[in-house]
Amino acid sequence: MAAAALKEQLNAHINSMYATGMVDEQFQQLQMLQDDGSSPGFVAEVVTLFCDDAERIITELTKLLEQPVVDFDKVDAYVHQLKGSSASVGAQKVKFTCMQFRQLCQDKNRDGCIMALTVVRSEFYDIKNKFQTMLQLEQQIAAQQ
Repeated sequence: MAAAALKEQLNAHINSMYATGMVDEQFQQLQMLQDDGSSPGFVAEVVTLFCDDAERIITELTKLLEQPVVDFDKVDAYVHQLKGSSASVGAQKVKFTCMQFRQLCQDKNRDGCIMALTVVRSEFYDIKNKFQTMLQLEQQIAAQQ
């Protein structure tokens, strides 16, 4: 596929991420930092770190919520960390879900936390797949230049 067509596909993909509310203006800020040319792999690096970190946190949350006695303070700390990293990359849906999740932690609502974790996991894997597609398109474009 020609580089121009790939760029068009990449732009459409990113625009759909904005249109569906998956990402917000913070993601745009990240892109602008990369677009100044000083760090071409910046967005890929930040997105990859976010995905790795989020997967680790989701795994920890799963373990904590499977315990017979849930340490809601630990759960809340992990959810707070995930909310922060989501906000830093502009993963808006994950961030909003974490905000609701934190309220359930503060209420010590185990069933609510388990449901919130399911939603967070779903939102995370949606954005992760979108980010992976974006990075693959960027690699294809770079390979043709």
